[in-house]
Amino acid sequence: MSALEPRDADVAPRPGARAVAHVAHDDDSKGSVLDPAHRALSIGIVSVVLLIAFEATAVGTAMPVAARELNGVSVYAFAFSAYFTTSLFAMVLAGQWSDRSGPLAPLTAGISAFAAGLLLSGTAGAMWLFILGRAVQGLGGGLVIVALYVIVGRAYAEHLRPAIMAAFAASWVVPSVVGPLAAGTVTEHLGWRWVFVGIPALVVFPLALALPAIRRTASGPADPTAPVAPWDRRRIRLALGISAGAALLQYGGQELRWLSLLPAAVGVALLVPAVRGLLPHGTWRAARGLPSVVLLRGIAAGAFIAAESFVPLMLVTQRGLSPTLAGFSLAAGGLTWALGSWIQARPWTEPYRERLVVLGIVLVALSIAAAPSVLITAVPVWVLAAVWGLGCLGMGAVIASTSVLLMKLSAPEEVGANSAALQISDGLSNVLLLAAGGAAFAALGGGAVGHAVSSSAATGSHPAAFAAVFLPMAGVAAVGAWVATRLHGTEARA
Repeated sequence: MSALEPRDADVAPRPGARAVAHVAHDDDSKGSVLDPAHRALSIGIVSVVLLIAFEATAVGTAMPVAARELNGVSVYAFAFSAYFTTSLFAMVLAGQWSDRSGPLAPLTAGISAFAAGLLLSGTAGAMWLFILGRAVQGLGGGLVIVALYVIVGRAYAEHLRPAIMAAFAASWVVPSVVGPLAAGTVTEHLGWRWVFVGIPALVVFPLALALPAIRRTASGPADPTAPVAPWDRRRIRLALGISAGAALLQYGGQELRWLSLLPAAVGVALLVPAVRGLLPHGTWRAARGLPSVVLLRGIAAGAFIAAESFVPLMLVTQRGLSPTLAGFSLAAGGLTWALGSWIQARPWTEPYRERLVVLGIVLVALSIAAAPSVLITAVPVWVLAAVWGLGCLGMGAVIASTSVLLMKLSAPEEVGANSAALQISDGLSNVLLLAAGGAAFAALGGGAVGHAVSSSAATGSHPAAFAAVFLPMAGVAAVGAWVATRLHGTEARA
């Protein structure tokens, strides 16, 4: 990509693709996400994202304590990857469901499953039950995120979509600041279980506000006059394959035994055809246009989430921070993430969107590489907070921009399927890189930090286990900088 090329050349639709449809067919140059036509819908769906954001920040803070109490530090990565594994299947299901009958039903089902998973994890008496709850939660999260993208594609004019994506990012600010502090306080004084069982109460407001607005503005199929397409059973089978393959690969990588090579090999055998069938043609060779958009989303999200999942554990076990301080040290990231998303939504940045994405992914790579510097006791903990804030600034620009570009490159009847592909890339990369990071962490004795967590000193004895997670993830993010140069241009899918 040449960052100086005009925007229209960078993100021109594929041959034969139509502009993305939206329900509001008024003058597209007017209005805002908070005008009377959009206000209830915008507040409702942003509240849904607020719920997801609060869950992510609160649960991440409580996770090290939950893993220790349930004797599951050695399988710590599973608590995160289980969510992403099941969400892969749910994303494909949500894409077809939304394209067939609209996003209302998958959104409702997703929020319900999300809440049920939290309750199951919060009442778990063993680590496997805790991980099962995270898996149920992932089913709900996969349904919700794709349904939200379809709603944005249908209900908002093209010039409003960067603004609503920025609002999604801004909804992480308060949870990022309040979530770790609240979750840490609850964890220390009431117990980690209350962090999980208390969050489902937040479901009521988004449902009450968003569902009527969605029913009015984005319900039903994209083309009500067209016959309803049958369920694509092949894609459903591929979705099951990608979820099962990711789970087996994660298990094989975590066990670190010769026998574990068998499930890992089966996982790869399931993953390869599933990925080829569910992602746009040319994704893995970074073909220009939509394939590179989908690939970059996976690279950025996977590297960042895999690294961030180990940040609280590193601070608790290696630097002796309390769960509250460990989570709160990342609070500034919510502010900078929202800032990055806000910047990409400014009209003056549109001609330079690809250049902004390149800068963003470079910031992500640098922040991940700098994070393990806090393993050196002479380095103040605030250094991690500062560098992670820069990484979140880059992520805000990258994530929102890939979402905007995907909708611009998608025909109306393909928004659900392409949104599912974007989220599959995101979720699959999370699973694979968490599996790789978890395997490296376990191989270097990371599971032994469980004893350190129980000590007030919490000095830990395996800093190399954490470095083995962060440094490779920084390399993956660096590859994303090259992929980000290929977002312009088009290539038709097979």
